[in-house]
Amino acid sequence: MLKKEELSREIRKMCQQKQAVILAHYYTVGEVQDVADFIGDSLALARKAANTDAKIIVMCGVHFMAETCKILSPDKLVLVPDMNAGCSLADSCKAEDLAKYKAEHPGYKVVSYVNTTAAVKALTDVVVTSGNAKKIIDSFPKDEKIIFGPDYNLGSYINSVTGREMLLWNGGCHVHERFSVEEIAKLKKQHPQALVMAHLECKGPVLAMADVVGSTAVMLQYAQKHTEQQEYIVATEAGILHEMERTCPNTRFYPVPPAVSEGGVGCHCNECEYMKMNTLQKIYDCLKNETPSVTVDETVAREAVKSINRMLELS
Repeated sequence: MLKKEELSREIRKMCQQKQAVILAHYYTVGEVQDVADFIGDSLALARKAANTDAKIIVMCGVHFMAETCKILSPDKLVLVPDMNAGCSLADSCKAEDLAKYKAEHPGYKVVSYVNTTAAVKALTDVVVTSGNAKKIIDSFPKDEKIIFGPDYNLGSYINSVTGREMLLWNGGCHVHERFSVEEIAKLKKQHPQALVMAHLECKGPVLAMADVVGSTAVMLQYAQKHTEQQEYIVATEAGILHEMERTCPNTRFYPVPPAVSEGGVGCHCNECEYMKMNTLQKIYDCLKNETPSVTVDETVAREAVKSINRMLELS
């Protein structure tokens, strides 16, 4: 078996030979981020890949992210290191359930978080990210009837800052759901000068404690801009700390632990076990064998891309 350094070299060699690009989400392990061509949030990565001349995209993240890559790059081969890398948030909103809910609420626009399957995006009027959700919701008339899903915490936050009364889908990310006020308070007591950063997928009381709220990109950019601030308490998936520490070497970042430590899904501290399924060995194998690949039904993709394009128009 090849060592990490050898795997990285062979991966980069195959990328050159096969005209492949590697995309890595901020929540993957550091060595995966280090071997990637681009790191970032899911939609930004998919758009970046679509604008390259690569023939192959390796999406190191979770399954819905690979679907988004395929929607935006239908002629490219989209590979994933592990087909089992799913997403609790995307799984919380099934397309058949959303279709039924839409039928029960005629006249409502459907706004879906980007963390959804292609089939859900196909039922959606406009997709949003945590970074542009408020701007896009503000673009609708004040009396517009809106179904927002699947992240309840993000939707609740947008309701609170816009004065809307959107119908909220009861879904969530199992990692962000576990952050608590109590754990943040403990860290704040240990590091009183630290600012608190929290992702918008966290619960309301956690966001209320935060000095900086936003997407992973917003938190990263804030730390990069405010170099005078030496300490941060970070309430999001711990993978982001790799890029934070790389780009802000003189700053200390403290990850918030989960509120509980029970068995089952989500028990691995403040990490997403699905993101951590992406490894150098699996990247090497999928590039070498050009499998497993992700496909999206053409009819579904044709409808799903409309909701993404609508978002780009509004943002």
